[in-house]
Amino acid sequence: MAEVRHNWTKEEIAEVYNTPLMDLIYRAATIHRENEDYAEVQISSLLSIKTGGCPEDCSYCPQAARYHTDVEVQALMQVDQVISAAQKAKEGGASRLCMGAAWREVRDNRDFDRVLEMVKAVNELDMEVCCTLGMLNENQAQRLADAGLYAYNHNLDTSEDDYKRIITTRNFDDRLNTIENVRKAKISVCSGGIVGLGETTEDRISMLHTLANMPKHPESVPINALVPVKGTPMENQPRVPIQDMVRMIATARIVMPKSVVRLSAGRTEMSMSDQALCFMAGANSIFAGEKLLTTPNPTFNEDMQMFDILGLTARESFKERKKTQAVVS
Repeated sequence: MAEVRHNWTKEEIAEVYNTPLMDLIYRAATIHRENEDYAEVQISSLLSIKTGGCPEDCSYCPQAARYHTDVEVQALMQVDQVISAAQKAKEGGASRLCMGAAWREVRDNRDFDRVLEMVKAVNELDMEVCCTLGMLNENQAQRLADAGLYAYNHNLDTSEDDYKRIITTRNFDDRLNTIENVRKAKISVCSGGIVGLGETTEDRISMLHTLANMPKHPESVPINALVPVKGTPMENQPRVPIQDMVRMIATARIVMPKSVVRLSAGRTEMSMSDQALCFMAGANSIFAGEKLLTTPNPTFNEDMQMFDILGLTARESFKERKKTQAVVS
């Protein structure tokens, strides 16, 4: 079995990342197959519960208020609307609903109270609930945990050195502090990054180094391919080559062997063969449904057809929790 380490050097990760591609895929696939359920893929659905108008300046994001994009600002959804969307996602095969709000940070107000109601309501549908709401303090993280939140997404996006080129309205330590607050509340951590921002190979390796050397690896590691959006500073970035995505997924699988590695944004540009390479290299989670917040995504039906052809199965909700409970009992 692959050793779970938290002391990787950047040089070691670089050596993994730069392995000849076929050898890299083979090594990652071998580690992935050591997990008993390697053909299981977690299906998550992402719902934008509050869209646009964000005060942040993330260079890739169409929801930033300062950029002129086609995204229309929408107020926070009502709880019954979220329940309806969650039920639809569950019927489509999703076991997790991730709710995203275009906020810089959570504020202790009626909107946050409504989000807590949403968390409780979706939890009652026997779905894992994930939120991405911006920065959190310890008390807010604990309130989310008390409401039944299963996971919190807070991506690093890129390396610490590259961070200020992408975002100036917050810093890298702000990201790490929120992740630490989530950990203290015993909420599962979902944290990864974006490929195709104009970062260097060294930046990619550095980001994985930060994630792999956390005291506890993120339970979920999303690897996103940038979807350039007109009106953002990143609108003219070239499409990420599939081999770069495969390298990132395979390297993440090798250095964080027990984490769920999510093939996230950018799947609409990938063929089934491209995605099959990603699954072989260790991806075992996807977002399904027509949209990822504000960008296009394959539909549930398309994904179910792909699963059938590739021999993949959908992972049930709360699997890790059920495993732990079975061991204890």
